[in-house]
Amino acid sequence: MAQKSATFLAQAERMKTGKGFIAALDQSGGSTPKALKLYGVDEGSYSGDEEMYGEIHAMRSRIILAPDFTSEKVLGAILFERTMRAEVNGKPTAALLWEDRGIVPFLKIDKGLEDEANGVQMMKPMPELDALLADAVKFGIFGTKERSVIQEANADGIAAVVAQQFEVAKTVVAAGLVPIIEPEVNIHSATKAEAEVMLRDEILKQLNTLEDGQDVMLKLTIPTEANIYDVLADHPKVLRVVALSGGYSTDDACARLAQNGKMIASFSRALTEGLSKQQSDAEFNAALGGNIDKIYQASL
Repeated sequence: MAQKSATFLAQAERMKTGKGFIAALDQSGGSTPKALKLYGVDEGSYSGDEEMYGEIHAMRSRIILAPDFTSEKVLGAILFERTMRAEVNGKPTAALLWEDRGIVPFLKIDKGLEDEANGVQMMKPMPELDALLADAVKFGIFGTKERSVIQEANADGIAAVVAQQFEVAKTVVAAGLVPIIEPEVNIHSATKAEAEVMLRDEILKQLNTLEDGQDVMLKLTIPTEANIYDVLADHPKVLRVVALSGGYSTDDACARLAQNGKMIASFSRALTEGLSKQQSDAEFNAALGGNIDKIYQASL
């Protein structure tokens, strides 16, 4: 195992023991128009991908530079690849997050989802993963995030999703980064509770195959049965278990999360709820600050 830098060790300690939550600022191509619409930017107000990504980067920059978006309540932030390669206030985004705000930077690395089979959606192939991970290291990224989706309690499907997630995770670890494994369970699934038991048991099996130095994080849907994932949070190979909001409103997601003592938030839509391009900076900062405080309190 290569020697870890002082920065990496400080970030790992922050992830393991820090108070707060991880902000998910990683909407990608498919979900960007929807995120912009919620922010008050309709598709007719930009032309083509470049202008669309310019709008979403402006939104993310406004969030990152807001007075309440600091290490006091925000532990980490998950970035989209374009955001990693872009700058905020003339500084590479990841460097600004860590050096100026004390927030640990992560990178979303998956390329989207395959069509549903066996009740799940696997990750699409990532042929350029090694090059992307090398770039992430250069940009000062601490960890990655990769998402699959579980639609129903299908044992074979869930086993396949978890096996694929851990295969990618080992590649990430070999590159010197910490993977966030995200097998999301659809909150609308008729068999959500059963799927979560299967998922917990499959993850536990895979965790027990990891070697020294192969530490991971987990990003999971807030479970139907509170604290079902405590056994994962207590595993020596797991730095932290974080929760996705999965379409719940901010208030609902926070209420559900607060019942799970060993999970903290990693919310995307719930973080940006009520934010609008048309708001004054004072209005925007007040709305964002309110969301940050709610999510922070639920993560304690």
